[in-house]
Amino acid sequence: MSPGSEVGPAGSATAEQIVAAARLVREGRTYSLAAARYPGMPLFPGHPPFQVLNYRTPRGIRVTGAQPWGPVNEAGLGYMAEYVMATSHSGAHIDALAHMTVGPDSHWYGGGSADAHLTDFGPRHGDAEKLPPLFTRGVLIDAPGHRGVDCLPKGSPIDAAEMEAICARQGVTVRPGDVVVIRTGYMGLWPDAERMAAHKTPGPDLSAAGWLLERGVVATGTDTETYEVQPAPDPGSPANPQPVHTLLLIENGIYLMESLDLEALAHDRVYEFLFVALPLKIRGATGSMIDPLAVI
Repeated sequence: MSPGSEVGPAGSATAEQIVAAARLVREGRTYSLAAARYPGMPLFPGHPPFQVLNYRTPRGIRVTGAQPWGPVNEAGLGYMAEYVMATSHSGAHIDALAHMTVGPDSHWYGGGSADAHLTDFGPRHGDAEKLPPLFTRGVLIDAPGHRGVDCLPKGSPIDAAEMEAICARQGVTVRPGDVVVIRTGYMGLWPDAERMAAHKTPGPDLSAAGWLLERGVVATGTDTETYEVQPAPDPGSPANPQPVHTLLLIENGIYLMESLDLEALAHDRVYEFLFVALPLKIRGATGSMIDPLAVI
């Protein structure tokens, strides 16, 4: 297997593409595309809850008589340290290529499979250690802005024709090497769990995924917890509950991002920008929490 089989098309960015992306910055304005993470935050129900737990506190050090610096501490110096226990798919995040598997052999992009590459400490092929930095042109596709609503209805698909119409209305063209982020309005409801549940889950369908592939994107994201529309309008045969993940991530190595906060971008009608995301290189992890930036 070649090194590229663990990275996908996002690893092929040229120096010219990076320089061109940097030239998109003209005003020095930044937009954070992530919401805060905290215990009790909304998550895809198949993931473990997000937790922040104290390990060391000033009082705990004093009560237990701990001496992390040795016996000399007349000033009463203390500190705080914590465990963060969470899935790497908490809040705004990017899926590693090994995140999703398919078929009786549980294979994933680039020749990875459960039998050959899954250890007791996570996958060793296409895991988060191989995630590349993303520094490229970004494009926002604002579906609720196009439809004139605050948030798309529950289970509403965004198809290829609508993607094309939105781009025409916004005056943008998707190019090879781009990251395309798709707003459904779902994060505009954050963190109201009841309102969010009432809108689960709009998103791109298979035709939209094909549209993105044709244009050569290297990554794409939405503001929902599942990226694609759920339930799948056309699960195919054999039935597949997430055919878009299968087409983009498993079959083509296109990185998927979820729970991106795209509200401020849409409010300011920023449809083209420098997109920056730096995943954590954690061996064996199947994704990485990110705090991506859009910069103009």
